[in-house]
Amino acid sequence: MEYYNYIKSLHLIFVITWFAGLFYIVRLFVYHIEANGKPSPEKEILIKQYKLMSYRLWYIITWPSAVLATVFAVTLLFLMPDWLQQPWMHVKLTFVALLFLYHFKCHSIFKQLQNDKVKYTTSFMRLWNEGATIILFAVVFLVILKSAVNWIFGVVGIIVFSILLMLGYKFYKRIREKNQS
Repeated sequence: MEYYNYIKSLHLIFVITWFAGLFYIVRLFVYHIEANGKPSPEKEILIKQYKLMSYRLWYIITWPSAVLATVFAVTLLFLMPDWLQQPWMHVKLTFVALLFLYHFKCHSIFKQLQNDKVKYTTSFMRLWNEGATIILFAVVFLVILKSAVNWIFGVVGIIVFSILLMLGYKFYKRIREKNQS
């Protein structure tokens, strides 16, 4: 199985680019939603640019990365079928299913914004962005520790960190609003 490490490397590369796409697309959603509050013609110029950037990111990087990461993952499982008997892999595959649900929801939001339908706030999008982070932490801890339980400590840590980030953001927002008054 000399090619095993090549397949594993390709899987990891496409997982990284998939997550990069998911992290960045939600940032673009935030900017796109914020652009709706700008005056004309700035609003139209920004929205046109964010639509183009989102389109390219989504269809040239994020979707292909998701597909290729999945193809290489299935190949790895085919080469190492015993992994499917391990409890940590069951938990990991659950998080992968959650990642796909997250991806599909991002696709739905992407389509809405492409059609000029804004259904979410920037605050929601900032929180939504933490979903991919939590999934990433869980999967990395599962793969490295190969434990169906120990990953919980890493995920709890990132949730606490996320809460602190959100509180910091709210504090910064209040200071910024006071300074603008």
